[in-house]
Parts: sequence; C-alpha cells; structure tokens
Amino acid sequence: MRSVPARARLYILCVALGGAACVAPALSARTPWPAVALLAVLCAGCERTALPHGRTRGLGTFFPVLLAGVFLLPPSAAALVAVPGALLAGVDRRPRRVRRLWRAAQLAVASWTAARVYGALGGPAAGAGPDFPYVLGPAGAAVAAFCAVLTVLDGGVLATAERVPLRSAWRGLFARSLAPVGVHGLAGLMMAILWTSPYGPPAALLVLLPMGVSCWVFAQYHHERAAHQATIRALVQAVDLKDKYTRGHSERVGRASVMIARELGMDDERVEVLRFAGILHDVGKLGVPTRLLRKDGPLTQEERRVIELHPEYGHEMVRGIGFLGEARAAILHHHERIDGSGYPYGLAGRQIPECARVVAVADAFDAMTSTRSYRRARPVPAALEELSRCAGAQFDPAMVAALTRALDRDGWHPEVTSDVPRRVPEHGADQGGNVPPARAAAPAARGPAAR
Repeated sequence: MRSVPARARLYILCVALGGAACVAPALSARTPWPAVALLAVLCAGCERTALPHGRTRGLGTFFPVLLAGVFLLPPSAAALVAVPGALLAGVDRRPRRVRRLWRAAQLAVASWTAARVYGALGGPAAGAGPDFPYVLGPAGAAVAAFCAVLTVLDGGVLATAERVPLRSAWRGLFARSLAPVGVHGLAGLMMAILWTSPYGPPAALLVLLPMGVSCWVFAQYHHERAAHQATIRALVQAVDLKDKYTRGHSERVGRASVMIARELGMDDERVEVLRFAGILHDVGKLGVPTRLLRKDGPLTQEERRVIELHPEYGHEMVRGIGFLGEARAAILHHHERIDGSGYPYGLAGRQIPECARVVAVADAFDAMTSTRSYRRARPVPAALEELSRCAGAQFDPAMVAALTRALDRDGWHPEVTSDVPRRVPEHGADQGGNVPPARAAAPAARGPAAR
C-alpha cells in the first residue's frame, strides 16, 4: 500500500466507501438471494478464467453475467453480484489487495448506477412485456451509464495513481470501451430475458458459451502479448549484462519517453509503443564488440564509427517484431539531430520520425542524470537547462518542453541508477559513445548524449 501515492489511496478509499454504500441496502431479507448467489458464483468463476494469470484489466466473460444482474435485480443487489469475484480474483501486479478492493468498488458503483438508470427508464416493465424491442432503449442507456462510470473512475485512478495529466487521463477511454461493453450488454440482456422465460436460468447460461469462446481468443492474445514483453525484457537484460555500466538506462529511457508522450496527448496505444521504443533503443549494442562498450580510454574514429552502427544493428534485430510498429523507427533514428548532423542517415527536422525525436530527448536526459565514466550525474535542473540549450539544433524543442512540463509536475524518480565505480579517463567517451560537451573534439560536437 505504501507504493500507492497518498492522493490515490484517498481516491480509492472514497470509491470503496461509495461502493459499500451501494451494496449496503442489499443486506436485507428482501434481496433475492438465490439469484444473487448464482450470478455471483458465475461472475467469480468467469472472472477467474477469462484472462491469463488472473489479470483484472480488460473485459472478461463475467461482464454479461454482471449486466444480466443489472437487468434482473434491484440496484443494490446488482452491485453486490460483482463484489465476491473481484475480491477473490487473482491479480499479478502489486499491491494486490488494493487492486482487488479497487476493482470490487468500481464494479459495484458502475452496476448500481446502471441498474438505477435501467429502472428509471422502465426497463423491468418493458422486459417483462410482450413488446421486446422497447426494452432495448433502457438497456442501451444502462450499458452506456455502466461504461461511463467505469470510464470516469478509471480516468481518476490514472490521474491519481499513475500521474497521467488530467487533460489526457480520460481521453479515449469511453470510446474504446463502449463497443465491447455494448456487445456484452446485449448478451446480458439475452440472459436476463431467458432467465425470466419459462425455460429459466439453465437456458440463460447457454448465452455464456459463445462469449466464453470469444474471451478465450482474447486470452490467447494476452498470452501472446505477455510472450512479446518477455522477449523485450530478455533483450534488455542481455544489453545490461553486456554493458553493465549503463544498467537500468533502458528502463529509465522508456519511462521518460512515456512522460513525454503523455504530455503531448498521445493515445494509450502510442504511449505503449513509445515505452517499447525507449526500452529497446540501445538493443543494437548487442552487435557492438564488448571491448568498445567497456573501454575506459578515448575512442578512435574507427571505433566510434563501429559504435555508431548500433541503431542499424538494433533495427535489424527488431524489424520482424510486428507489434513494435513505429518503435522500430525510433530505434533506428534516435541519434539523428534536428540540424541534420546526426546519424545514421543525417535526417533533419521533420524528416526524423516523431517517436525518434521523443526517444532522443529521453535518452539524453537519462544520460545526463546518470553517472558516466567522464562525470558524475547532473541534477535534473541542469540537465533540462542543457536540453533547452540544444533544442532546435540537436533536439526537437516541443519534446524538450513536454519533458520539462512533465518533470515540473511529477518530478523524476529513477528506480535504478548506474553507480558502478569506474576510472574517469582523461579524454574520451562512455560505452555508448557519449561525448561530454566540454570535451568534444570539434565544433560539431554531438551534444549531451550523442553516441
């Protein structure tokens, strides 16, 4: 719990209290306990099997069950259906108890709200009558309310727990979730109608079969995604083992790239791609001789040219990984300069892909705020001042400004630092070819983090 920011703890507590208030009226004798118990058991079982490793993010087969409860039960009883499964669900990320509590409270509030909307629009009467199409209106409104509550609460936890800027915390959440939740809502409505038909609950359960198949396919996607991420971690660990002096550099560049991307208002998918780009930007070092990466003395021009091949090596290594998308361009071009004097192709200005301009600033920032062979780490303000000085020549000014705003708001909290003691050479570059500006041998020096 200590790893959760104080404002996020307060926010989660408030939502949990709201969820408890929604559920409390159900703890009475008038609640249809057999239906609540059966739906709660189904909901818990579906949530456990819907996603790999018990992840609580995404949509599982339990959503039709949960929405069937919205259409069948009073608001407080509908809110209660989600609670046992959410509290008992497996979670693969810490803090687990907080995540379970959050999920239970979020679903309880969303279900209660949806059931209230459904009842206020005459949904129960329309569903019980002979004119079935008339129930679609109240059901659609209830699904939209359910989705809206999830969106509002998710955006709040992104802003408080993950420090996503307020202007982008809710961006795209509702639009991305409305269609899949709507499909699950139709399945839930079908379950509710069959439940109250002469065929009873056994017929309603048949609706879960096609939903189970679709969610199995969704689970396979998550398995594949997890395998991709494991591959990325293995590549980064290989780079760190080969170039121990910059241990943790890749992860920090990924974190800084995410800060810039979010500040620029990029959608979640592009933010994730930028994270991959930052993490893998130096993977090409695996193709550089270790003796050059660990050399203490000055590099010759020939040795420098060898090190400057690492973006092309990295691009070749990852070009077959389709899900990386534009991250591959960032790996290839993150050492290009706005003035055209970078490498490997000497691109200038807007010719340089946007993702590469983001990673270039994140890479330089971490290089300056980490201990290097030729100097100790610079303070964050000094690093930002140097980035601003080089903006327009080496770096994209928009990316520098975005990082500055993000750091002013959220600060910089590196979890891993490179503090391996090394002999400081009289002249020369670090393992990646970084040349300190004060020691550059020519007016066309690469800047604070050239390689």
